[in-house]
Amino acid sequence: MKRKINEAPKLQRSMTAGQMEMISLGGAIGVGLFMGSSSTIKWTGPSVLLAYMFVGLILYIVMRALGEMIYINPGTGSFADYATEYVHPLAGYLAKWANVFEYIVVGMSEVVAATEYLKYWWPHINAFVSGLIIIVFLVAANLASAKAYGSLEFWFAMIKVLTIIAMILLGLGLIFFGWGNGGHPIG
Repeated sequence: MKRKINEAPKLQRSMTAGQMEMISLGGAIGVGLFMGSSSTIKWTGPSVLLAYMFVGLILYIVMRALGEMIYINPGTGSFADYATEYVHPLAGYLAKWANVFEYIVVGMSEVVAATEYLKYWWPHINAFVSGLIIIVFLVAANLASAKAYGSLEFWFAMIKVLTIIAMILLGLGLIFFGWGNGGHPIG
């Protein structure tokens, strides 16, 4: 059946609310968190938690403000459209390109972190080949249907969340019960 030229394609909501929540949570966690927090905690100690809480509070306030702006002025654009409208067109232009740059940098850092994890389990694997395989897999996942992408990202985010919960429980077990320390609690 042919579609008329002026007729818009019909869109469907194929992702559930739970999938979208897990996608946002998984995107906030990031693969590099596991690698980066180790060196940060070694360098600064537990005080880094205060910095994380402070930055988290600032991000919460910014996201609430963006939510209010979306409620007042709903649209299909992004935060860069609000920068264009409420600040200056140059601010919107710079926000759009900063977002593109950020996705490139973060995307590549996630690939580097994933290749380092793979090298831990398989020390003889070539970093270039594993990085290329990861990039091809991510591109294929993003080009798949929204439903397939949603379920794939849901399970990847679930792995991240369960890993963080396991790390917290194991850390508490080490501190209070001495797990992995010969039964001697660290305190």
